[in-house]
Amino acid sequence: MEPFLSHTGLLAPFPHDNVDTDQILPARFLRKPRDEQYPRWLFHDLRFDADGTTKPAFVLHQPPYDLATILVAGANFGVGSSREAAVYALLAGGIRCVVANGFGDIFFQNALKNGLLPIRLPAEQVIALRESPPGASATVDLEKSVLTGPDGTEFPFEIPGFARDCLLRGVDEIGLTLTLMDQIKAYEARNNAA
Repeated sequence: MEPFLSHTGLLAPFPHDNVDTDQILPARFLRKPRDEQYPRWLFHDLRFDADGTTKPAFVLHQPPYDLATILVAGANFGVGSSREAAVYALLAGGIRCVVANGFGDIFFQNALKNGLLPIRLPAEQVIALRESPPGASATVDLEKSVLTGPDGTEFPFEIPGFARDCLLRGVDEIGLTLTLMDQIKAYEARNNAA
């Protein structure tokens, strides 16, 4: 995964509350390969009719929101099953950050482990960002833990320290462990010599 230091991107309003992981990535697509088709499965049943026809009213189909990389969601985003693939689908769809006033606990952890930044803000701040004019962008600075809105308003946020460090370095737990291989080998050598 690539390091997440800062990101500037277009905001897309997604004011739906209690969006569960089955809405983000329906269960029937869980076994799909993570290839060039993977972005199609993101919000599939919200974006397409049963016959596959595009629903033009869906926000991510409408310019300029079709280029958005920051999703400004409703309350309790990512609730439901522990579906890590929901995070994969958001990333495949170009979303780097989701702003909401609450997340499903497992979704929040899965996002952090896979390079998607979930930002919790108070409801009134989320609503203010969602009401930004079309084409508005924001900047997320993970080093400073601040989201700067389109009008320059700064919204501080908190990310757990270990997860923040991993995101800044662009590593998950396994990647972090691999950075310690010299120390691990030295320990093993000492341990085997004893």
